[in-house]
Amino acid sequence: MSMSRFPNSAEDENRTVHVREVGPRDGFQNEPETIPTEDKIRLINALGRAGIKRIEVASFVRPDVIPQLSDGVAVLQGIDVPADVQRMVLVPNSKGLDNALGHRDLFEEIALFVSASETHNKRNINRTVRETMDDVMQMGKRILAEDLSYSAVIATSFGCPFEGAVPMDRVLDLAEQFAESGATEIGFGDTTGMCNPAYAHRFFSAAIERLPGVEITAHFHNTRGQGLANAYAALEAGCRSFESSFGELGGCPVPAGSTGNIATEDLVSMFHEMGVDTGLDLERIIDAARDAQSTLGRKLTSHSIIAGPVIWSPAV
Repeated sequence: MSMSRFPNSAEDENRTVHVREVGPRDGFQNEPETIPTEDKIRLINALGRAGIKRIEVASFVRPDVIPQLSDGVAVLQGIDVPADVQRMVLVPNSKGLDNALGHRDLFEEIALFVSASETHNKRNINRTVRETMDDVMQMGKRILAEDLSYSAVIATSFGCPFEGAVPMDRVLDLAEQFAESGATEIGFGDTTGMCNPAYAHRFFSAAIERLPGVEITAHFHNTRGQGLANAYAALEAGCRSFESSFGELGGCPVPAGSTGNIATEDLVSMFHEMGVDTGLDLERIIDAARDAQSTLGRKLTSHSIIAGPVIWSPAV
């Protein structure tokens, strides 16, 4: 794996971050056509071989709602990733949890989610925030009783396309409720790309202070081209956990126009050039993203797919 010869500082050299891959769920679900199961399996296996330790593989949602993920169980059964890779699934409600627990041996981690915006939550899963959180409290107990890891995701943490500004305290109050229900990790999602670096730094500084003992994860979208800048600002605030999607796949179906997540390969390239350790093989991630581009038959928006990793050795 390539690392920059010119880290910014000695402090950067000592920093390590965790980069989690959400493309197989968050990315594939936004594709207009269903990706063949065998292609999904091949791409996930490639990501696992690149050193990624947690991959969001599937979602237990109704197949008529997200048909692109209707083969989730088959994908979980078919993938062959290293034993130290956490296979993660997303669950929308108690019925989804019932379905997921019927396949308990196929994954190690469950993520629950809510939107900080009432309007977005209603349009996304047809429930109020309070209804969702009441369900969360019960689901959290069940997940922990199964000896599974339990993570939480708060969408529209940095702004809502329907309601505008989302108060920081509202988001962190929800995070505290998740922590009380047993979540050991909480991800804050910039669902429609409304965050900016200054606010990202303030937000993650406050979240880390308010949620001691909880792993704080940044999940930025590149809708307006600020994803990497926001990730850098979160890093400077002390965040050491990030989610991204290879090829910059993904987005939010509500509303239209909310384009993809930060590209995993672009995020890892930035960290490596700063001397921040990810433990990942950048070249293999780029290869997986290029494979995804060929599989989808369209140009993806990742920069590293085109440019490749930075090469510091002289040309021969």
